[in-house]
Parts: sequence; structure tokens; C-alpha cells
Amino acid sequence: MRRAAGIALLGLVLVAFGGLFDASPLYVPGVAFVLLGLLAPAWVALAAWRVQVHRELDVRRVVEDEPVPVRITVRAGELPLPVAAVEDPLLDAPLRLPTGSRARSFTVVARFSRRGRRRFAPPALVLRDPFELARRIVRGSGEEELLVLPRTSPVALAAGRGDDGRSGGIAALLGAPATDVDGVRPYREGTPAARIHWPALARGVGLMERRLRVEADARPLVVLDARGAVSRDELDAAVRAAASLVLAFARAGGGALLLPGERRPSTIAEDLAGWPAAHVRLALVEGGARTPAPALSGAGMRRGPLVYVAARRIQQLPPAARALARGSATLVVPGALSGREAVFAVAGCRGYAVSQRAVGTSAASGEAIAP
Repeated sequence: MRRAAGIALLGLVLVAFGGLFDASPLYVPGVAFVLLGLLAPAWVALAAWRVQVHRELDVRRVVEDEPVPVRITVRAGELPLPVAAVEDPLLDAPLRLPTGSRARSFTVVARFSRRGRRRFAPPALVLRDPFELARRIVRGSGEEELLVLPRTSPVALAAGRGDDGRSGGIAALLGAPATDVDGVRPYREGTPAARIHWPALARGVGLMERRLRVEADARPLVVLDARGAVSRDELDAAVRAAASLVLAFARAGGGALLLPGERRPSTIAEDLAGWPAAHVRLALVEGGARTPAPALSGAGMRRGPLVYVAARRIQQLPPAARALARGSATLVVPGALSGREAVFAVAGCRGYAVSQRAVGTSAASGEAIAP
């Protein structure tokens, strides 16, 4: 409103000088400036009366980089809108509305490249006159919240090591044991011939495979260590890798996931019933100096493969992880380790097989962990 007050004051000065020096030509611009300085704020104030601006999010959870439709609705009050623009945290720039509108609704598409909980201030409608002398801001009501989940990627096995994670190749690579037959299911490409259910094919049902049930303590265990990440990018890469691996294991028969701060692993079975809750917890993982180490003591004695996903480039498994591993063990880190051959890559990370000799070595052997 300062500009309007300044214009009105200038008009008063012109009128005063016109009367003082008997300069009648100053009266016309002086009166015009006074009226302009008074009418512009009044017009904008009346136009802002009973104006409504509202934002609608169709979803409350979304995976990284997936589109989120955002609908914004503006309704004028007693007067049509003057010069108006919508400001919203989900818009790249303020959106100008046509002058004289009474109602306007539009949809924009937002994307989020990082996981985590997002809170958005309510949208605002900025009203002003054409000369930008007066300005009013009308805000919507209430903040909104959106949870961005980490995206998952296929597990790409190194050349000569089998299929990718979508057909269970990652579980076979790590030696995930499936012990008991638990029915049949449609054949998936890459399944070994020994698991094909030939009687079903003979009856004309089609190509089926035996579904094997993994014992609880033999399921692959994915452990996420969020400590010591040098950047948010590397922490997010580790989280995406852990999410991708446990999802691949679950689809191949079942897996388990242990996150920082959790006392025991959570199980994700083949039906993926536990996956939505695990996906949410992965989205909320935080790094930093106060991040606790994985509580490996709560994992119990396990016979299945251990996949240790670290948010920093360590060279060896931590002693507690080596003590836990009874089967195969794999170290997954962001980027690559020099001088070592990766067995798979996923979400910007690479997995390195840990030899049985290294797994069996006690913590007293003095193997160093890279900072």
C-alpha cells in the first residue's frame, strides 16, 4: 500500500502547489493522483473480500519421480478478480490468471526426485491493480503433507552371472535356499528346468513351475546401514538399493529387511503383504551423526544370505555383520570399489561378494573398515 499512499501524497502536494502559486494546471493531475491513490487500494480490498483459493492432492504417497496431479481452484468474491497470480510451493513460478475471472480451476503435474516427508504451505492468491499501487494476499487454509517413497530398480547382474532381479536371478546368485514345495504358479522366464511342473503341462494346463517356500531363518536378510554418508545422494542411493533388493528377494520367495533403529528384521513374503509398510519406513530413513548402527543382534541366528547395504564406501563387512553371516554375504555400497569386481548393480550401487573366509574371520582379525 505504500505506493498508493505515495501517489495520493504526490497528488495532495500538486493540489497544494496549485493553490499556493495559483497554478490551475496542477489541479487536474493532483486530483487524479489523489483519486488513484485512494481508489486502487479500495478496489483491491473489495476484490479480495470472500475470495477462495484451494489446492487438492489426489494422493498422499508417491514414488520418486512419478507424476503427482495437483488441482488448484480459485473463486472470486463480490467483484471479478483484478490482476491476480497464484503462488504455490508446488508451482515452479507464480501462475497468472486472466483479469476479470470469477472462477478458475487448473491442474499441474509435480514430481519429486527425493524421498521423504514433504509439507507444503497453503496456496496464496496475490491480487493487485494494473498500476501495482496496491497489493493483497489471500491464503488458503491448512498445510498438506505428502510422503515420497524411494523408487526401486531391477537388479542388473554382472555378465555371466544369470538373469536380472525380476525373475529371481538375484536370489539364485546369492544362494537363497528354498526348501519346501508350496504349490505351483505360472512359469517365469529364467526358472530352472528342475522346478517346472511337468504333470501340469501334460494335462494341458500350460507351463507351470513349483513354488518353493523359504524357511524363515533362511530368507535373505537385507541390512541398511545409513551412517557416514558423505552426501544425501549416496544415502538415497543406498536406500533405493535396499528397497530394490528386498523387493527382488520377496518376489523370488521372500526376504527380510533390517533398518536403522529397528530391533528386529521385518519379513516381506512373496505376496508382498509387508512391502507397503517397509516402503514407508525406507522413505523415512535419515542419515547423520546420530543415526544408530543396525541392531544385528536382533536378527538372531540365520542361515540365509546376508546383504549389507552401506551408505558409505566401506571395504569390509563390520564385525557384527561378519559374525551374523552363516551363508553367503554381500557388501553393497554407493558407486564402486577400486580393484574389486561387482557381482551386481542396482540403483547406483554395486554389490560385492564377501568370501566365506572373510565371513568366517572373527572380529579380532583386525580387518579395517574404511571411514
